[in-house]
Amino acid sequence: MIDIKLIRENPELVKENNKKKFQEHKNSLVDEVREKDIILRETQTKNDALKSEVNKMSKQIGILMQEKKVEDASVLKEKVANMKSEIATLEEKETALREEIKTKMMLIPNIIAEDVPIGEDDSKNVEEARFGDPVVPTFEIPYHSDIMASFSGLDKEAAGRVSGNGFYYLMGDIARLHSAVLTYARDFMIEKGFTYCIPPFMIHGDAVDGVMSFEEKDAMMYKIEGEDLYLIGTSEHSMIAKFKDQILKESELPITMTSYSPCFRKEVGAHGIEERGVYRIHQFEKQEMVVLCKPEESDAWYEKMWNYSVELFRSLDIPVRKLVCCSGDLADLKYRSCDIEAWSPRQQKYFEVCSCSNLTDAQARRLGIRYKKSNGEKEYAHTLNNTVIAPPRMLIAFLENNLQEDGSVLIPRALQPYMGGKEKLLPKE
Repeated sequence: MIDIKLIRENPELVKENNKKKFQEHKNSLVDEVREKDIILRETQTKNDALKSEVNKMSKQIGILMQEKKVEDASVLKEKVANMKSEIATLEEKETALREEIKTKMMLIPNIIAEDVPIGEDDSKNVEEARFGDPVVPTFEIPYHSDIMASFSGLDKEAAGRVSGNGFYYLMGDIARLHSAVLTYARDFMIEKGFTYCIPPFMIHGDAVDGVMSFEEKDAMMYKIEGEDLYLIGTSEHSMIAKFKDQILKESELPITMTSYSPCFRKEVGAHGIEERGVYRIHQFEKQEMVVLCKPEESDAWYEKMWNYSVELFRSLDIPVRKLVCCSGDLADLKYRSCDIEAWSPRQQKYFEVCSCSNLTDAQARRLGIRYKKSNGEKEYAHTLNNTVIAPPRMLIAFLENNLQEDGSVLIPRALQPYMGGKEKLLPKE
């Protein structure tokens, strides 16, 4: 959610931002918010004047009663009673206007960075850099679910009977590999100075509204029937909401956390050959990195965070690239974002494995997350998030890039301690 001062003082900037995000239909919201804000401030001014007048009259009534001027005091008491009734009406109006303004404000996109490429969808995202050589081996690489099956490591048929499409059983060495990369990612981030955290896996609706747009909420979140609880789609949701309505000390910032959670998402995605297997699923596990910091530090943290992703994947012998997200591909709360994509030797193309985002103060405004500066002023914190590792999707890149012609899979040196010292996985088929 943006600062309402922008709409008061520079509505054209907000409308131009909507245009860059191909959401010009939301320009009417900007006008509506301005109109409602004017009415709200007029109402507040009138209400404050009435309250001031009531205070004055109340003092006069006290003086009149001391002077035994009961009749004059009664006249003023009647006026005060009428004013208090009007004040109550105005306060109800204020509450309704604030709620209406907030609802509309939450639909207006965050202001994006000046250097974000302009484009209507992810086809206009821009490759900025590559890390590692994308190798295509001389032998044929099977589809990732077939590689997993060769280790007796994947059973989607049984999961379909038990849970339906979009679920899976991982077993044996593949299940162990899944856990190993999560544990390795956890330790990797701890060594970077991040605090490890396991958050709640369900959160209230107001927390959901604080961390994501209404459109994302409807498309992603599973709601618990009969309760004000949602299953999280990523641990970022719980981790940012942890600071809801808090005033932090400036000395506490930056807060850097790495969190583990299962993730639950309604969408399965487009149909097709690359959508079978475990690429798009309803349930997966993820290690996340989350930062709360001062506004002047968020750009630097953004650079650090996506670079951590590159370093981690390169330590597992996986080539990656950085893809800058264009304006139309940014969710409404994002200031800037990039994807780290891993090389798929089988497909001979890159695919997303991490998403790093700077949301400036958009989430903090929704959730009321502020910090107290040394001069006593309170300011909204900036929030950032990035995927550390999200298996089983990242296992696709891992298996393909470490697969050998004989069907075995090499374990990179960094991961070997987490796999009981194994240097290689041998297929069962």
